[in-house]
Amino acid sequence: MPSPPAWTCTGCGREWPCAVKQSQLLAEFGGTRAALAVYLGSCLVAAARDLPGLPLAQARNRFLGWLPRRPF
Repeated sequence: MPSPPAWTCTGCGREWPCAVKQSQLLAEFGGTRAALAVYLGSCLVAAARDLPGLPLAQARNRFLGWLPRRPF
């Protein structure tokens, strides 16, 4: 789980979603990439409010840039 307002992983302390959480999210959403993208988009919006100094391109890559382009 993320820990707002810093948006770090509660398991490892790295930026959320960390590599472990990314793998877990892919498994949890079981191939429904669109649903996962909507969830991560809502997290991105919340994080943008909490982290106003985070550049948009960096935030987009952090929250959405790791999603597979093809169905997983």
